[in-house]
Amino acid sequence: MKINVYQVDAFANKPFEGNPAAICPLAEWLPEQTMQALAAENNLSETAFFVPEGDGFALRWFTPVTEVDLCGHATLAAAYVLFEELDYQAEEVRFSTKSGTLSVSRNGDFLRMDFPAQPPNPFELPMQLVEAFGATPEDCLKFADIVAVFSSEQLVRTVDPNMLPLATAGLPRNHHYSRIYGV
Repeated sequence: MKINVYQVDAFANKPFEGNPAAICPLAEWLPEQTMQALAAENNLSETAFFVPEGDGFALRWFTPVTEVDLCGHATLAAAYVLFEELDYQAEEVRFSTKSGTLSVSRNGDFLRMDFPAQPPNPFELPMQLVEAFGATPEDCLKFADIVAVFSSEQLVRTVDPNMLPLATAGLPRNHHYSRIYGV
């Protein structure tokens, strides 16, 4: 089996910067296990697969360990491959995804993406977060990810999380799970 794989650095002006994603254009879907194995082999935060569908494309994203419902940088990278490598002629590409329809349009040398808003909602603080961070967040919110809000930038900069309690907590699992965002 031969599969073309493009590695694209999204949000970058030159190679080896930005956020890399592997992009695999397909004529039809591969078995899920095959796509997961390719994503594991690529070992990037995401590997995106797309197939033609109607007047656009169906798009799926895989981390090295699981499929995810939404990924911005890999969506932009997939559009880049279509526009720049596969000579897609339309000014806009529409992707059908688990998170709804996403569109990316050309704007000169730039790509513009219409991305769904995911406003966070209050979420009961899991004790595993306190254990993992060694500190109690002031607030806890959930959308696709769980967000712990701490009182100061200094606290965020000094926390050294122990990810083991989070891995066994039964919390929503996606690839952003191990990232810490500051205030």
